[in-house]
Amino acid sequence: MDIYEIIKRRRTIRRFKQKEIPIELLEKFVDMARIAPSGANMQPIEYIIVNDKKIVEEIFPLTGWAGYLGKDGPPPEGKRPVAYIVVLINKDIKSPTPKHDVGASVENILLSATYEGIGTCWIGSINRDKLREILNIPDNYEIDSIIAFGYPDEESKIEEFGGSVKYWRDEKGIMHVPKKNLKNILHYNKF
Repeated sequence: MDIYEIIKRRRTIRRFKQKEIPIELLEKFVDMARIAPSGANMQPIEYIIVNDKKIVEEIFPLTGWAGYLGKDGPPPEGKRPVAYIVVLINKDIKSPTPKHDVGASVENILLSATYEGIGTCWIGSINRDKLREILNIPDNYEIDSIIAFGYPDEESKIEEFGGSVKYWRDEKGIMHVPKKNLKNILHYNKF
């Protein structure tokens, strides 16, 4: 599978098989994040791998899932993530671009997971205070986001943009995600 195919296959997954992900893979994903670009090479991003079943269960209710899907957005019991990676910004490191660094590092994680056949959901809707308490995260770290992991138990497809960005699930459970056309977002030489 070449890089272009990996990028096209990378879809947000919200239903997971309950199969454990080897810790070596989760560590490899963080290693790929570690080598992402970083403004002024300050490297303020750190990570917590959470794969302890009890802690994974404690984290799930602290997350918001798929707002467009309403009550059908969150994965039901038996389809929930089996691991998380929490993405942190060390505020003691005076980076000029911490949010850009997060984006680059998280994309490396998402693409690496896709290559390995593992589904992901990058989540920004989190009860950060409770998460900080559960994971004993010091105050000098900003909790940016978390990534949910599991072997996919659903299919997600890119759809042609038809005027709405709202994703939806069809009667077969397949997710449909509208993406704008290249011709609508690309400009040459000048706007």
